[in-house]
Amino acid sequence: MFRPVPFRYAALAAAVIGAFVPPLAHAQENTAVETEAINVFGRGQTRQVTTVTREDIQQSAPGTSPLKVLDKVPGVHFESADAYGAYEWSTSISVRGFSSGQLGYTLDDIPLGDLSYGNHNGLHISRAISSENIARAQISQGTGAIDTASTSNLGGTMQFYSADPADTFGVTAGQTLGSNSARRTFIKLDTGRLENGGKLNVSVMDQNSEKWKGEGEQRHQQVNAKYVQFFGESKLSAFVNYSERKEVDYQDLSKEMISRLGYKWDNYYPDWNKAITSANGVWTSGETSIWDAYYAGSGIRKDTLAGATLDAKMSDNLRWKTTLYKHTNKGAGLWWTPAVLSPVTGTPSTRTTEYDIDRTGLMSSLTYTMGKHKLNGGLWYEEDDFSQARRYYATSVTNPRSPYDIPSNPFRTDWDFDYKEKTLQFYAQDTITISPDLTLNAGFKAPKVDVTGTEKTGANRPSGTITSEKSFLPQLGLVYKYDNSNEFFAGMAENMRAIYTQPFGTTQAGFDAIKSNLKPETSTTYEAGWRFRGDKFEGVLALYHVDFKDRLLTISSGPAIVSSPSILANVGDVKSDGLDAGISWKFAPKWTWFNSLSINKTEYAQDYLDGTTLRAVNGKQVVGIPKQMFKTEMAYDDGTWFARLGGDYTSKRYYTYTNDNAAEARWLWNLGAGYRTRNVKFLKELTTQVNVTNLLDREYISTVGTGGFSYSDPAGTDQTLMVGAARQVFLNVTGKF
Repeated sequence: MFRPVPFRYAALAAAVIGAFVPPLAHAQENTAVETEAINVFGRGQTRQVTTVTREDIQQSAPGTSPLKVLDKVPGVHFESADAYGAYEWSTSISVRGFSSGQLGYTLDDIPLGDLSYGNHNGLHISRAISSENIARAQISQGTGAIDTASTSNLGGTMQFYSADPADTFGVTAGQTLGSNSARRTFIKLDTGRLENGGKLNVSVMDQNSEKWKGEGEQRHQQVNAKYVQFFGESKLSAFVNYSERKEVDYQDLSKEMISRLGYKWDNYYPDWNKAITSANGVWTSGETSIWDAYYAGSGIRKDTLAGATLDAKMSDNLRWKTTLYKHTNKGAGLWWTPAVLSPVTGTPSTRTTEYDIDRTGLMSSLTYTMGKHKLNGGLWYEEDDFSQARRYYATSVTNPRSPYDIPSNPFRTDWDFDYKEKTLQFYAQDTITISPDLTLNAGFKAPKVDVTGTEKTGANRPSGTITSEKSFLPQLGLVYKYDNSNEFFAGMAENMRAIYTQPFGTTQAGFDAIKSNLKPETSTTYEAGWRFRGDKFEGVLALYHVDFKDRLLTISSGPAIVSSPSILANVGDVKSDGLDAGISWKFAPKWTWFNSLSINKTEYAQDYLDGTTLRAVNGKQVVGIPKQMFKTEMAYDDGTWFARLGGDYTSKRYYTYTNDNAAEARWLWNLGAGYRTRNVKFLKELTTQVNVTNLLDREYISTVGTGGFSYSDPAGTDQTLMVGAARQVFLNVTGKF
């Protein structure tokens, strides 16, 4: 059940949002500031853009991460160890050869950071908003929009947009039950139009499920509130979202461990005695090392994200849009380590990595239309106070501590850092309608990021400042409409990924040695494509080339799990070439068949030195990136009955830089089906839905690199893999009153 805190945030949301709105007469809604029309393959755009609709998200199992739903888009590869795709330690997404941390993510234009597990300047989309409240997700696979608030998108961007409150009063209630005691309760209240013309909704969500292997629960609670007010052709919107997530981890595995211990091997939780005997080198279940299993690991995150946007019509030709936002986070990653024992009792201690985020930001832009020109320019400014600490807490023979709570009173602190991050980014662009059939877009952005790290506690870890800056990152694109059925687009863009906390993992001397020479990663992307459509089909074919320069690699002096110091270094370039193709065919009035194909060659362009050792990686495929992907989905919807059967082929993915070991190629299938009916007694709509993930119950390796990537692993002993969830079944019933 919900705790009082989330409900207090819901009440606060309504009060704060209401305070924005003066008592006005009922304002007429204007489509100029409503959600844009949705074209699945981005028709009319000067770059490749694909949209996943609200229907796509809602016909997945409730609670499914929209990142997982995006997996069917050409060029996108997603992996996770759970059925929802929401277990954050295992979440991995790549687009056209760029990994999770090299992409950009926003919600209603507000930056969500770089998707890293210990995120310093954002949060996962699953925590930012309940999936039921997402209106659409838009992905730019190659060159993200130049006005996107991101300093991590070497590659594309993923932009999520929340649904506005409904115009009429109503209540939506949904209940999901499923495999492994899964349950999810969702309730939303829409006020409809108020006397002043505004509209408000507030939703609450409570989700809990046991792990599909091992023991432990994945718990998540959310409150979302959104208010919208129109003033003629201007729009004010504001939201407050609260999330509290607690998840018990799955064990990282190696190929050798899977062979020796089995596909469903996991940690000892809740068997504390077995964890103690393992730490003492006594094993009874096939273990050969203290690293094969330990008591437990868990992730705890508590977030509040709030924002307000004014999109104002200043004149017939001028619009001004401004967004203010605030995000706070408190969280920790817990691990019961046999490497550091508790004082007195000698039992495994509870090791934490603790996080605190307090960031505030502003985005403001002007758009001026003048003849054939649409001029747009703006800025994004963010201040972020981020702290991170590594601490150890004592346990006893009878008290291992709970994996669902952040402990107190540490007996040891390895390090405690405070980071002050300031981000300022300007952009300007001009969209020129050269003729009714030809549109050109040209612009640039100029990001600057200053990060000052201060060690409050530790042993010779560095303090100092590092700056990432580019004064001119150009972007150019065009789209040519050949006829009503065919159009062609082409473009290029330069991007930079800012350096944040990575250099502070070394010693003070190491930091001083690299800070002046370290260069931020940059990329230049070229793409060209053809969009086509007919009466029953719509599709896209795109080719791309990417030059990725100054790749940064953290070279550790020892195992990551025992916090060895590391050195960040530029280790060369990466070249990427590929093809994306997608087609949606409505071959019958109630049937749609969607297919996408992606071919990608992303290779390291140089060898590099690890100390004095030459690492021969030139010409090797980049770790974690499949060379081929094929997605297919057959969908039926007659307004009452609906169903989707989806298949996903992914080729092998290397997890070593020498490409001497990999997760093998696999096919996965998912099924969803349901029935909806309207105006049943007191219900406006009733929907019953069944979803089956991993339909054929395939055993496969999902995420690679959870413990980092290594140069070589011929024996398959690197403990850096996650296996995918077994078949899961979910039943959902949702009613709208």
